[in-house]
Amino acid sequence: MGRKEAEAVFLANNLDIIARKLEISQAEARAVQAKYWPNPTLSISEVNLWRTYDIEEQPALIGNWGRNTQISAEIEQVIQTAGKRRKNIELQKIEVEGEKYELQEVLRELKKTLRNTITEILYNQEQQKIYQSQIASIEKLTKSYHNQLNLGNISKAEYVRLKAQEIEFKKKLVSLKQEIEDQQVELKALLMIPSGSYLVISDAFTMPDKQLSEIELSQWMEKAKENRPDIMIARNNERHAAKNLEIQNAMKTPDVSVSIGYDRGGNIMKDFIGLGLSFDLPVFDRNKGNIQEARLQIEKTKVETRKNMLKSENEIVSVFRNYLRTQQVSEEIDDTYESTLDGLLLSHEKNFRLRNISMLEYMDFLDTYIGNKMIILDTKKELNQYYENLQYVVGQDL
Repeated sequence: MGRKEAEAVFLANNLDIIARKLEISQAEARAVQAKYWPNPTLSISEVNLWRTYDIEEQPALIGNWGRNTQISAEIEQVIQTAGKRRKNIELQKIEVEGEKYELQEVLRELKKTLRNTITEILYNQEQQKIYQSQIASIEKLTKSYHNQLNLGNISKAEYVRLKAQEIEFKKKLVSLKQEIEDQQVELKALLMIPSGSYLVISDAFTMPDKQLSEIELSQWMEKAKENRPDIMIARNNERHAAKNLEIQNAMKTPDVSVSIGYDRGGNIMKDFIGLGLSFDLPVFDRNKGNIQEARLQIEKTKVETRKNMLKSENEIVSVFRNYLRTQQVSEEIDDTYESTLDGLLLSHEKNFRLRNISMLEYMDFLDTYIGNKMIILDTKKELNQYYENLQYVVGQDL
């Protein structure tokens, strides 16, 4: 599986992303709900279920029923004032936007984890190749030395030294496989792949083909302000707080309830229809506490936005400098350096077999070879990780 294929599977299957998308749908449903008016209220009362005597005769209401019956009915509708309904609809739309930014933030975090996990697996796969190659080579030497030891041509110390190196390589290979197993767990969790599968990353382990310079630094800082989801979330929170203040100010104005009522047999009129109007008198509660809290929330969200912007600038500068330092090291490693190392190792192995060089010289070069191979791999890994971290702190793929 390659990087691109892994990302495609991740975007399609990851449960965190699916859950976030469902939360967006929930927010959209709340926005739809906010558009509806409150339902009217119907009240029916004063209905006597027994016959009442000594009352003024009334005509039947339904068929023969109603001559001795009193009934009262009222329908009431609440009318929201001061644009509360409109403001609440706008608030719900802001919350939908907030959920979309939250999804982008989850994606940003998970993409970084996914890509760095793939880099770690590639790094360990390359280490495995190095140690598997050396184990295959040193096993032949150990077998040859064991035969020479039995013939009495070499000392036991030489054989033991060679065997110890073989065991050391095999132990390192076991450790690498254990590390890859741990990384497999994380990768399969991100891609939602069954536990029984084993993923091999097929891409070549190369350095990013990007030459970055200080000139781009200021551009990235501006891009981060426009693209980083955490900054967009903070700005959206500002809009949410401002809209909430509008709603809290509107709450000072009482809602009005308009009603129309019908009364039969309970008044001097046989059939009475009347209109009604009711609203709270804002004598004691003017919503001052909630308004003050909403104002303070606006100030708080502004501080959070400023903090996130400063954080993004510092992160970009720090990651960029680390990338440049690692890039300078990588430039010291030319295209032929690694193949030269491999050629020299083959040469030392051959000369060691032919007894042209001592075991000490061979082991010394073997340590140098492994060390330099690790430096090359470490540089590739760090450069890939810093490049991915740079994309993470800027908030978009570069």
